[in-house]
Amino acid sequence: MTHPQSTTQPGTRRPSTEILIPLVVFGLFIGAWHLGVSFWKISPVLFPGPVAVGTALWKIHTELFHAVCRTALAAFTGLSISVVTGTLIAFAFSQSSAIRRAFYPYAVLLQTVPIIAIAPVVIVTLGRGFLSISLVAAILSLFPIITSTTTGLLQVDSSLLDLFRLNRATRLQTLLRLRVPSALPYLISGIRISSGSAIVGAIVGEFFVGSGTPGLGALIQRKSASLNMSELYATVFVATILGTAVFAGITALGEAILRRWFGMSLSERGR
Repeated sequence: MTHPQSTTQPGTRRPSTEILIPLVVFGLFIGAWHLGVSFWKISPVLFPGPVAVGTALWKIHTELFHAVCRTALAAFTGLSISVVTGTLIAFAFSQSSAIRRAFYPYAVLLQTVPIIAIAPVVIVTLGRGFLSISLVAAILSLFPIITSTTTGLLQVDSSLLDLFRLNRATRLQTLLRLRVPSALPYLISGIRISSGSAIVGAIVGEFFVGSGTPGLGALIQRKSASLNMSELYATVFVATILGTAVFAGITALGEAILRRWFGMSLSERGR
């Protein structure tokens, strides 16, 4: 009698396992945190335990919800700006080596300038508003889009390029029908990396705008000034969850797009 063979390939993990393992690690971390605070009798004023943080989270959950919505909107706006701008810049870089050599170092320079130096300049120039926060998020998330998309546009099969030249395809036709589809996995990877940077940029922008405005950055500033450590930890925890959720959502969306277009996942496409 023959037994049916499992369809799971060696080295692959089921989605339930990929979710379960991080949850187990998180549970162990929370347990160790609680035991450490209880054993050494650390004051909640200095280092609150997970129970105190959870209580504070529930206490200010309405305030946190509005702050998350504001920060997420600013981050999404900044990420959208960086995706459009970065893709257009990558198009220009892929079409001319002279343009790439002339302007690519400035893209690298943009990444090396500390965001703590960029944010005050943007806010002083454009004012303490939503636009300034979104622009800070866009600047911080722009570089991965440029580099990833440029790499994808340039890494095209030479035989396919020769085929397009043989059929007298124009530069625009080659870009839209060959380079762009080939660069799609790279663009999605760049967006995944930039999503976290956009969240950080929005929080930093809100922090510099001031505590009187809504958003997680302003809320962190207020809780830090009042030395309310439990609520400060709760706010930081929610900010971390927001970044993780955005990254996971973009990853899932990217996987769905690639499976529809290429019949494979992002990780399989990169092999």
